[in-house]
Amino acid sequence: MDARSWQLDNGRTLTIREAVPDDAAALLLHVAAVSAETDYLCMGPGDFELDEAGERPCPPRAAAAPGQVHLVTVVDDALGGSLSFAAGTRPRVRHAGELGMSVRRACWGLGIGGRLLDVLIDWARSTGVVTKLDLRVRADNARAIALYTSRGFRVEGRLTRQVVVGGPAHDHLWMGRAGGPAGARAACGPAAGPLPAPLP
Repeated sequence: MDARSWQLDNGRTLTIREAVPDDAAALLLHVAAVSAETDYLCMGPGDFELDEAGERPCPPRAAAAPGQVHLVTVVDDALGGSLSFAAGTRPRVRHAGELGMSVRRACWGLGIGGRLLDVLIDWARSTGVVTKLDLRVRADNARAIALYTSRGFRVEGRLTRQVVVGGPAHDHLWMGRAGGPAGARAACGPAAGPLPAPLP
């Protein structure tokens, strides 16, 4: 997949590309940072156990598997977001998979999460195989739910008492987006429209 770049409203340049092995150290720093910036993730500070040697093989594994992709966002040469997706490997389930996404607090409100999802949807369409995208989101994370809904995801179920953060357990919503490779957006209701043209 080719890297894509856009000019953000604040004048900075956003690039979305596939992760490469040399991103391992930056990805570990990213995970450590985002886990301390929000309680909506399933892990808190210090919960991620991989070191750089353990993280390094992950991007090439994703690149080698036709139903997997690991995207990173780079804003002015700094890693600001990450999205990973993995579909099943067996014939009966290789069309469907689950995504996970995180964006640094400093990059909130810039439309980066939406662009990550748009690139993922375009990638899924290009595979000719992946037709179902799934995710889990905390039921009280209204901002994330609104973003996913704008990209055609719909609530398909509720998983109760999934995560505890210093108090009562929180539920997760299971959301999914279905559609054929050539018409995924139209098949699942209104979405955000076409991506802006990338920068030259």
